[in-house]
Amino acid sequence: MYAIVETGGKQQRVSEGDVICVEKISGDHGSTIEFDKILAVGNGEAIVVGRPYVGNAKVIGSIVSQERDKKVVIFKKKRRKNYRRTKGHRQYLTRIKILEVRG
Repeated sequence: MYAIVETGGKQQRVSEGDVICVEKISGDHGSTIEFDKILAVGNGEAIVVGRPYVGNAKVIGSIVSQERDKKVVIFKKKRRKNYRRTKGHRQYLTRIKILEVRG
């Protein structure tokens, strides 16, 4: 069984046992997370699509770690004007192991 989950403004396809990386969700290592914004649930031959969400579906996961992504370098330049700016950004991420998909 799988589900399409919306979290952090993005959508991901998950099934039991998957480890996914999403934008930061507050919580400690080992605490459980319950996703209720489920866009679709399927089990191979049948699929249930929500409008916009599936009503009684839930996905339960456990936080594996809180970490940061690789650095993204932002570089601006205007030619012949001696204008150069460099910035960096590292996004906070949460790694989650999916324990159960209820549909």
